[in-house]
Amino acid sequence: MLIGTGVPDDAAVYVLGPETALVSTVDFFTPIVDDPYSFGQIAAANSLSDIYAMGARPLFALNLVAFPRDTLPMSVLGEILRGGADKAAEAGIAIVGGHSIDDAEPKYGLAVTGLAHPDRLLRKAGLRPGDRLFLTKPLGIGIISTAIKRGVAPAEVTAEAIRVMSTLNRAASEAALAAGVHAGTDVTGFGLLGHLSEMTATSGVGATIWLDRVAVLEAAWQLARDDVVPGGTKRNLRYVESRVRFADDITLAERLVLADAQTSGGLLLAAQPEAATRLRELLEAAGALAVAEIGEVTTESGGIDVRRSTRDR
Repeated sequence: MLIGTGVPDDAAVYVLGPETALVSTVDFFTPIVDDPYSFGQIAAANSLSDIYAMGARPLFALNLVAFPRDTLPMSVLGEILRGGADKAAEAGIAIVGGHSIDDAEPKYGLAVTGLAHPDRLLRKAGLRPGDRLFLTKPLGIGIISTAIKRGVAPAEVTAEAIRVMSTLNRAASEAALAAGVHAGTDVTGFGLLGHLSEMTATSGVGATIWLDRVAVLEAAWQLARDDVVPGGTKRNLRYVESRVRFADDITLAERLVLADAQTSGGLLLAAQPEAATRLRELLEAAGALAVAEIGEVTTESGGIDVRRSTRDR
């Protein structure tokens, strides 16, 4: 067992041989959007994300289903499963089984198995001083999801959020491996700052983030200023405040966006300076939703500095 419960990472890894490791992960959650097909796609993309975050290739998946069979029509479940199956097919894998239970609230996700080279894993603990940090999807999904639940998100904002959440991290993961990236994770429930804080702590380094370089869904800024913010995002900010040093001109709304709890967020990748240009080129060629060089890794152990721009170095 190369990676289990003893170290924080995105998936379990079991070594089968010198060049082959089995990568395993599981994830599921309650509906984040009203449309069942979109929910199935988002849940599947989110479940696959941890495989891609490790630099692995998915092999197959199993469905995890909780559904209130007496209060919702089975056609709703059919659409959820169709969304998941279509997203798995886009990833090049099949869903080969699963398990379901009767539950008061719908829940859906996947248990995913993949393969990786044990020496080419993208691990959280691999940050090195001088690394450039890249983000491959825009932030703001948690805030916009709250707006959707409150009925204040315009149709075009909802559609864009669904597009971002249902986009696979496959192309970004493949670009990272081709560029020689050595560390990474996906940005999900703990937000950008929470996941980066975990990486810096386990790597024994620090980091600097430049706010004006961070990719963010435009609608999230005003929603954050209007306090349309999920409780999880506020808890994330409280959690990281002791280890993040914000410049005085970084507003509360901007801090909340950086801590926003994401669903099916992008990859956070660390590349040495000589590999950063290649990574940027490959991400752009792959059509990544964001190709944002948002900061750099420093020698100061564990801490994160957030500055407005590179001019504030």
